[in-house]
Amino acid sequence: MSIRLTPYLVLNGNAREAVGFYEKALGAQVAMLQTFGEAPEHPDFKLPEEAKNLVNHAMIQIGEATLMFSDTFPGQPVQVGNNVTICLQTNDLDKAKQFYEALKDGGNVILPFSETFFSPGYAQLTDRFGVTFHIFAESAAMN
Repeated sequence: MSIRLTPYLVLNGNAREAVGFYEKALGAQVAMLQTFGEAPEHPDFKLPEEAKNLVNHAMIQIGEATLMFSDTFPGQPVQVGNNVTICLQTNDLDKAKQFYEALKDGGNVILPFSETFFSPGYAQLTDRFGVTFHIFAESAAMN
């Protein structure tokens, strides 16, 4: 089983610019970049036209370190203090569920743990100390 903690930067419409900046400034390699428009559309949430080119998820490698990015979804403001979160990744779905259950105690669930198009188990929550976590179970295809 592997477990990684990765900083996750949530930006206000300029994530693509930040990825390019860190690519040049730090010699980063872009591992992936996906826009909201490239993701499957959710039937309950209509994607505004102006959001289609915003970054849904990006990942860069800087040496052995990983840094993740996204733009905030329209209507969800970015506030200094909540724009840096931690992505807790594991290749063990049961362990991801265990982390979710433990971290939500006394905290606030943003997105309940569930299967998504990109993960067999994913959640967002803010723990009792105000730290926001993305809990991410890697799919077998990612390993």
